[in-house]
Amino acid sequence: MSAAHDKKFFNTFMLVLGVLILIALGLWALARVVAVDTQEANVHADPAMQAAVNDRIAPVAKVAVSGQDNSALAPAKPQAAAPAAEIGGEEVYNMACVACHGAGVAGAPKYGDKGAWGPRLAKGGDTLHKHAIEGFQGQAGFMPPKGGRVDLSDKSIMNAVDYMMAAAK
Repeated sequence: MSAAHDKKFFNTFMLVLGVLILIALGLWALARVVAVDTQEANVHADPAMQAAVNDRIAPVAKVAVSGQDNSALAPAKPQAAAPAAEIGGEEVYNMACVACHGAGVAGAPKYGDKGAWGPRLAKGGDTLHKHAIEGFQGQAGFMPPKGGRVDLSDKSIMNAVDYMMAAAK
């Protein structure tokens, strides 16, 4: 009785599995039919997609011919980068400065450490702003230009310096 029961279960299981596979194949075929009429037509008509394809199939080199106008072969001029947005001092500190000023790495004065910041504050805010923007090699350590985040605006760096100076006063 056990073998007959197992065989019946196996046959039923295979029948259900076969029906589910047929349903899945039918849904896949339906999706392909719908995609041909909608998605693929829109993707191929998209100007961004056409530009990407044209970039991929463009020739890798151009030939300059002596005695002819080769001005079209001049390399493209890089576009000026958009000016960086101004970011608040605390946000810049948490994004860039905390890596060194949070732990005192490479002689960086820790955030809020009045003893370490005292001699620096005595030099004045303008000097600290200049050192933060341009970089500085002191006896206590090294400050890379803009803390290594050259993508940030000068004003954002000054905001971060002001934020750290206020915590050390």
